[in-house]
Amino acid sequence: MLRGACNSCMQCGRGSVFNGFLAVSHACAECGEEFHHHRADDAPPYFTITIVGHIVIPALLLVEVLYRPALWIHMSVWPLLTVLLSLSLMRPIKGALIGLQWALYMHGFDPDADDDIPAIPEPSEKTS
Repeated sequence: MLRGACNSCMQCGRGSVFNGFLAVSHACAECGEEFHHHRADDAPPYFTITIVGHIVIPALLLVEVLYRPALWIHMSVWPLLTVLLSLSLMRPIKGALIGLQWALYMHGFDPDADDDIPAIPEPSEKTS
């Protein structure tokens, strides 16, 4: 998980997991480990929202109770802090979730598995 959070390949530790800001590489450029079958789609934003909310809301309440700043200060500081924290945490959280899937051999990361999708059975003919 730590290698994924640091944008390093979980297999070799040298290659990159991400191709863009949040776009996952098809495979590691160093060792060839495939990442295309990951399933870290909706979970990273949920974890990011939870973590950022647990940081921003107590900080907002603490500043309000201790200093009572003007409303325009709240309206300029907290949305900006929320966006910056969300953008800075999204990529490490997504990488860590891909690393967790890799470590637990989930969603196609198992090297010994045949295939994630079972074959469709052939229809049988009925005789009457």
